[in-house]
Amino acid sequence: MSPTSASSAAAKATRVAVLGGGPGGYEAALVAAQLGSDVTVVERDGLGGSTVLTDVVPSKTLIATAELMATVGGASELGVRFPGGSAPDTEPAGAVTVDLARVHSRVKALAFAQSMDVRARLEKEGVRILSGAGALDGPQALVVREGEDEGARVEADVVLVSVGASPRTLPDAQPDGERILTWKQVYDLTELPEHLIVVGSGVTGAEFANAYDALGAHVTLVSSRDRVLPGEDADAAEVLEGVFRRRGMDVMSRSRAQKVERHGDRVVVTLADGRTVEGSHCIVAVGAVPNTAGIGLEEAGVWTSESGHIDVDKVSRTSARGVYAAGDCTGVFPLASVAAMQGRIAMWHALGDTVAPLKLRSVASTVFTSPEIATVGWTQAQIDSGEAQGEIIKLPLSTNARAKMLGIHDGFVKLFCRTGSGTVIGGVVVAPRASELIFPVTLAVEKRLNVDDVAHAFTIYPSLSGSIAEAARQLHVMGE
Repeated sequence: MSPTSASSAAAKATRVAVLGGGPGGYEAALVAAQLGSDVTVVERDGLGGSTVLTDVVPSKTLIATAELMATVGGASELGVRFPGGSAPDTEPAGAVTVDLARVHSRVKALAFAQSMDVRARLEKEGVRILSGAGALDGPQALVVREGEDEGARVEADVVLVSVGASPRTLPDAQPDGERILTWKQVYDLTELPEHLIVVGSGVTGAEFANAYDALGAHVTLVSSRDRVLPGEDADAAEVLEGVFRRRGMDVMSRSRAQKVERHGDRVVVTLADGRTVEGSHCIVAVGAVPNTAGIGLEEAGVWTSESGHIDVDKVSRTSARGVYAAGDCTGVFPLASVAAMQGRIAMWHALGDTVAPLKLRSVASTVFTSPEIATVGWTQAQIDSGEAQGEIIKLPLSTNARAKMLGIHDGFVKLFCRTGSGTVIGGVVVAPRASELIFPVTLAVEKRLNVDDVAHAFTIYPSLSGSIAEAARQLHVMGE
């Protein structure tokens, strides 16, 4: 009997219960079903979880519209005329506007359709789906406490917890869903904010500030740090902040928001130093908290950190035997791709299939602003501090022929390789569709390719990806 057949045979006698239907949960359910287990998923809000319904899918759909608006904004440089605009006929201003109600209607429709697709896939694979708010009842059972299937109890040999996280709020900045908003509530807006204040300059804050600025709102970004995106590559963050300011966005650095109040149809943000900022709407984007309170973790013997995140190892095991966890509730890396991989790894491990521990070093991530910022592997900060030994090359896109043709002025490709061996260990791409351009760098990091392997591969001329090969060629010279 082959190893795969053996693991499938063992799984057939295994009951798997999954709490949470987001990427970590539904991907785990699909693997468990594939291996022959009896699988039940308990989900409160809808299959796909917040990733599909209120977070990644909706926000990136909104950003797609904003990206198109940004492209239109730079079209006159390429010789495109807009004679219907309120500005001179060589300028796009006033020629193209956004119908926010229609945009948000499309956002919600796409999110719902994606959720239904996930449900259909699970049902096709024979997964049982229970609707409602669930909790652990010891380490080997789930119960549905409220909702459509309230009272249902699921006995299990293996339990996976993938309950996600919710927007963090401030004590003196409580959302009302109309003027003071979390990122989950913005899709109920029917008109473009006159003046949107975004509190928080991390990934979520930067993405929404960029999107609404591109859609035509006046935006003020309130950042408590020295720069936007404090957790990202410093050069990339500097480029993006420069773009924000050039487009007319007000970026308030070293300005910590202390209070957000609504006064009729206006909001006032009070800063720690006493200054105030007044606008029509405010999005509070100051991080997320795991949805782990009150779901029976402690009683089941599952350890959590002070922040409420579930402690897991590299194969997604918790402290309780037979209980695994995946996704944002673990605090490992708040990305849908990581959640999905954690869920798959958990089931491969629990059901005896071939498995390798989670490797975060080859996880690529993207900030979906304009330009996008995509990163993978070791960072320049780690190289500069001596934590990693590496060589660095940075090539501006302004010298790339394709970038010139497309009217791209901002951005760069940065590549890192191991000192001596030339092994590619990381990189940064700042460009339109950097989320696509980072893939060859991710592949190089994952497969431990040498810079010469990258340099000797053919690229299209002209292309933005040509700058990646050129960076690899220059690293070869530096290595010599």
